[in-house]
Amino acid sequence: MNNSDPQDQTTHFGYEKVSVNEKTDKVFGVFQSVASRYDIMNDLMSFGIHRVWKWFACETSGIRPGQYILDLAGGTGDIAMKLSDRVGDTGEVVIADINDAMLLNGRGRLMDKGYAGNIRYVQANAEVLPFPDNYFDAVTISFGLRNVTRIDVALKEMFRVLKPGGQLLVLEFSQPKVPLLKQAYDFYSFNILPVMGKIVANDEKSYRYLAESIRMHPDQDKLKQMILDAGFDKCEYHNMTGGIVALHKARKY
Repeated sequence: MNNSDPQDQTTHFGYEKVSVNEKTDKVFGVFQSVASRYDIMNDLMSFGIHRVWKWFACETSGIRPGQYILDLAGGTGDIAMKLSDRVGDTGEVVIADINDAMLLNGRGRLMDKGYAGNIRYVQANAEVLPFPDNYFDAVTISFGLRNVTRIDVALKEMFRVLKPGGQLLVLEFSQPKVPLLKQAYDFYSFNILPVMGKIVANDEKSYRYLAESIRMHPDQDKLKQMILDAGFDKCEYHNMTGGIVALHKARKY
């Protein structure tokens, strides 16, 4: 890890090169802007398939009653609802998100659906988690890792807060493996998605960033190696929808 002033370190915000501190602020601004329309846009831009991706991640997680789960970048609570049902009254799901607007949106949505007793909300940066070592049975992050400024630092934090034997699940956009699918996906991402963002969320710029952030995110094998480098064991991934999305699973031993 570079110990110099974060202001002097650079990273990417979509295709733009920015300082580390600047990216954190810019990502915060993106989700502050889209929070109220986030769920609607998820359904529209994925044609509802995001629900299948999330269902698969939870169904294959092996999460059991009584476990303590950290759902990072928890957004508006799609994953947390499913995990809350799994851990039951004796377990707990902690939704952590850096953005207060997303947390408030998620809290209101989950309370409206009757979810309250075993869910806790924490505003936190994934790179500096306010939890003790060896605390959670599983850590999940869905479509949020690519927005983290320093992914390697965040993965080490996830490793730290997991119990020995605990599981990491990363559900994230990745790289399509079929050339024709990749071409169609690129056209959709850069020509259709920003227009949808402008019409539905009145924010074309944020959805252009989201498309760019997917292209800048490590592909399946590179992310697998980053997870292993953070200390995890036996990382494997499963491609969905031709590799548009990948689910990475790893254990802490």
